[in-house]
Formats: sequence, C-alpha cells, structure tokens
Amino acid sequence: MKIYLYKGGLSVVRKSGVGSAVRHQEQMLSETGAPVTEHWKEATAVHINTVFPDSFLAAYLAKKQGKKVIYYGHSTREDFRNSFIGSNRMAPLFKKWICRCYEMGDVILTPTEYSRRLLEGYGIRKPIYSITNGVDTEFFRADKEAGKRFRERYQIPAQKKVVISAGHLIRRKGIIDFLNLASAMPETLFIWFGGGNCWAVPQDIRKVIQKKPDNVLFAGYVNPQELKEAYCGADAFAFFSYEETEGIVVLEALSCEVPVVVRDIPVYEGWLQDGIHVYKASGTCDFGRKLEKIFSGSCAEMTGAGRRLAEERGIYQTGMRLNEIYQTEKLGDA
Repeated sequence: MKIYLYKGGLSVVRKSGVGSAVRHQEQMLSETGAPVTEHWKEATAVHINTVFPDSFLAAYLAKKQGKKVIYYGHSTREDFRNSFIGSNRMAPLFKKWICRCYEMGDVILTPTEYSRRLLEGYGIRKPIYSITNGVDTEFFRADKEAGKRFRERYQIPAQKKVVISAGHLIRRKGIIDFLNLASAMPETLFIWFGGGNCWAVPQDIRKVIQKKPDNVLFAGYVNPQELKEAYCGADAFAFFSYEETEGIVVLEALSCEVPVVVRDIPVYEGWLQDGIHVYKASGTCDFGRKLEKIFSGSCAEMTGAGRRLAEERGIYQTGMRLNEIYQTEKLGDA
C-alpha cells in the first residue's frame, strides 16, 4: 500500500479547516510511519479532501486505474448554508454534488458522529467512518510566554479581559452574535481571527462588520504561531458557530488550556460535555453569562479536562485510528 495525498484545490482552502485537516493528515501519516508517496503513479490509495471538479476527476481517474479512494467528507449541505452569497439557494444542488463526489470513495471519512449521521441520511451507500481531524497537541499547548507576546503585539494591558474567536466572517460562524455580545460587554476586548473573500460575503454581513463596536478588533488571518499565542494570552475562546462538522479551532483552544464557550449544537453531543470540557451556551446572553462565569472564577479543572480530551485526538492517536480503518476496509488491496 502506498498513499498519495491529493492536494488539488489546496490553495483555495488553505486558510480554512479543510486546509488544516490536510496538513494534519500529512503529519499523522508521517508520525505513524504510513507508506506515503509523492508520485501518483506509485499510489495504490488516494486521499481526497475537497469537492472541487478537479477532485472529482482525480477520484474518477484513481478508480479507473484500480487505486482505492479515501474521500474525506468535510462538507455538508447544513454547513454550506448561511455562508457565502447564494449559498442557501445553492444548498440543494451542493448536496447532490457532494454526494456524487463522496460516492467516488471506497470509504468515506468524516470528523464526527454527527456529520456521519448527516451523510448517511443523504443516502450515501459507501462505508462511512467518523474520525476526528485531530490536533497537534505538541504545538498547541499552554505557554505563558506565548501569551505575553500576544498581549504585547496588540498592546493589551495585563488586567484587560480578552475574548477571542476564529473563523470566516460569515453568518454561520456567528459573527453577528459576536458583535452583539461585544456591544453588551464594552469593558472586554473581543478579537476575531480569520477572514475570507470579502466579495463572497453577503452585503448585510459586510454592513454589520463595518459598524463594529470600538472594543472589537478584526485581526485577519494569522499564521499558526500567532494563533497559538492568542489562545495562550486570551481569557476565553468563544465559538459562536451555528453549524460544524467538528471545529478544529475548538480542539486547538482546548489543547492550549484556554476556557472555551461553544454554542450548544448537535455536533458537540457525546464528546464535549457542558461544565466538564467547555461551557455550552444557547444564545448571545447565555454566552455573556458563561464568559462572566469564566472571568470570575478558576477554570483549571475544566481546562485540564479539555487538554486531556485534545490529547485523545492528537495527531499520532488519530493516525493510528486511520491505520485501523485502512486495515478494516482492506484499502491496501489495490
């Protein structure tokens, strides 16, 4: 068995969770000693992570050549909605397209049990496994000096409370709730990391962003080192997203032992426990109450539990689980 990691379209998704997932796959294949090749001709199995036309053609070609296809189901109709201009109208067509793509796989891998159930509900007839995207717990870990660099970079006083979030500036990620909460907590600094293609963001979202409160900073896309420093220097990480297939940034925050508040949505059921690993919030006001709770007391027990959960989803552990799936599905028998 020789595995080829197809990277067509990676430049488009490099700054997204899919881009992070591809980098994690490279790392886990390396750490577990999986037989990887840089040459298509040598491959007996191909990893595909995107649903662009070139990816569909790559899967088709691989099948014609007798190679096994491992298709990662990162996208769903549900998380396509409320994203970019026209996404809601296009969602039914998008669902049909991703089903065609995923059906090209000999096996489909998706990050959580929640996303696995969604894909099964689409009527996909191929084996579907849930396997976390993983997190680099050696890199994303608590680091006081890194936290100091973050506060120095943004000139944040030591006593100032800071809440960070991350993701594309789209409705689904909860950007409106983020701004509304910032307005309700003017003494707290709110920083959003990440951006996206402004031309694809609906006009109403752009208008809301332009009228941001004074205590909001949009930091844009930053490299992993700067994001790690932000996790380590913030008082809380708040993830307002309404729909996810996992949420790699949540795993990164847990790994850095920063208190985390997430929206109480189905994707977190069964693995993120409220009050144990994170706080879950049902609305903007609830997010505010949970953040005040974090500010007023110690969260050492919760952040410790969050770190242990992240370690269970570390790169090496996830790579070993991936190898188990290869063996179960006999993906080396090309």
